[in-house]
Amino acid sequence: MNEFFPISNALNRRTFLKNSLLGLGGIALSAMNGKGSIPGTELPHFAAKAKRIIYLFQSGAPSQMELFDYKPLLKERFGEELPDSVRGGQRVTGMTSNQRSFPIAMGDFTFEQYGQSGAWVSNLLPYHQKIVDELCFIKSMHTEAINHDPAVTFVQTGSQQAGRPSMGSWMSYGLGSENEDLPAFCVLLSRSTNFDQPLYAKLWGNGFLPSEHQGVMFRSGHEPVLYLSDPDGLDRKTRRLMLDHLAAMHESQYEHWKDPEILARINQYEMAYRMQMSVPETLKTTDEPEHIYDLYGEDARKPGTYAHNCLLARKLIEKGVRFVQLYHQGWDTHGNLPNQIKLLAKDTDQPSTGLLIDLQQRGLLEDTLVIWGGEFGRGCYSQGKLTPDNYGRDHHPRCFTIWMAGAGVNKGMTIGKTDDFSYNIVEDPVHVHDFQATIMHLMGIDHERFTYKYQGRRFRLTDVHGTIVKKALA
Repeated sequence: MNEFFPISNALNRRTFLKNSLLGLGGIALSAMNGKGSIPGTELPHFAAKAKRIIYLFQSGAPSQMELFDYKPLLKERFGEELPDSVRGGQRVTGMTSNQRSFPIAMGDFTFEQYGQSGAWVSNLLPYHQKIVDELCFIKSMHTEAINHDPAVTFVQTGSQQAGRPSMGSWMSYGLGSENEDLPAFCVLLSRSTNFDQPLYAKLWGNGFLPSEHQGVMFRSGHEPVLYLSDPDGLDRKTRRLMLDHLAAMHESQYEHWKDPEILARINQYEMAYRMQMSVPETLKTTDEPEHIYDLYGEDARKPGTYAHNCLLARKLIEKGVRFVQLYHQGWDTHGNLPNQIKLLAKDTDQPSTGLLIDLQQRGLLEDTLVIWGGEFGRGCYSQGKLTPDNYGRDHHPRCFTIWMAGAGVNKGMTIGKTDDFSYNIVEDPVHVHDFQATIMHLMGIDHERFTYKYQGRRFRLTDVHGTIVKKALA
């Protein structure tokens, strides 16, 4: 009997069944090395257009009408009741379900067409106006979730319920990292001054995948990754000796129990040891030249800001990180939208475009996929009191806008169309699972073949859905 486990555990019925059903340890070992869960499945499935992803997630749901989805009728019919034929009895949230009136709202924002593509962009986004020919807009995104938490969980994991692996974890598991000294999946958080919808670690969690594939969150401050630094009095040589002995004990446990999570634990300890050296150097921005700060904006000098995190995203993928997830909180504009959206646009406009330009000038955009967007859209009617300079918008899952740029993406393209109220999709609907399938395709992955067997079922990011958006592909 193994000395580290009491006899009662060995006789436990659940433990006995678990060990009886485990297959060859080689299957677990192959999974740890980035192979698919089905023996013999190698990734990528075909030549990838993109090697890495930066996902600029705008948490809280940006209002598409004020930014990208130009609807002049909203301003013409300001204050009028939204026709019942447009709303069609759509389910609304508890915040507007008691409203007797749904007056059309639009502030004093102007739109013009830019670039050779003639894309419509709001005056709130002067920097975006300069790069529209690099972007692929999808204006017909739609989702099934109507509240923030399930909607964010859905777009990040493919399910509205917690517990599934995030997109970054799937990429880490399937493709691994290009730098053994940094995690394959890194997470950065920033926020505006607006009310913040909470974000939870489940959004970058590994779910049922081995735990080494969970996202590693970087923080601003002297300790970017919690508990990474050695305590006082422990030198690097002693740390190495401790890890060697710990690995030997874990390997002994694996030989006995064949639990692949033990291997994941070994890998996590080793990654943390290497990160003690790699993280401080990677996250150092003081040596960036002035023209880079001019590109991202003055906020790039301030750790924790969206601009600073965009700069860190470039540095991380430059070092071989596979997937960088950047969350910017604050887009939940149920009230005072005309004023709040100006601040949010100012926070994100220059850094987002600066990131694209920086990647392009370094030759990285050609194999890096950049995504910008939130979890759903906003309704065209006012939530609560309506005045020309003060209104709010409720959640709207029926349509919203995102953009993609970079590796394998069709430049200067607009996909999908909404009605005159930006309420219903009238052309080329794109579901969240279609969006996820397209991202995986760009990374060289067939979303239907890339699965992981868990509790007797083969799971995938797109569940049992998803069609590649071919118009988005170059």
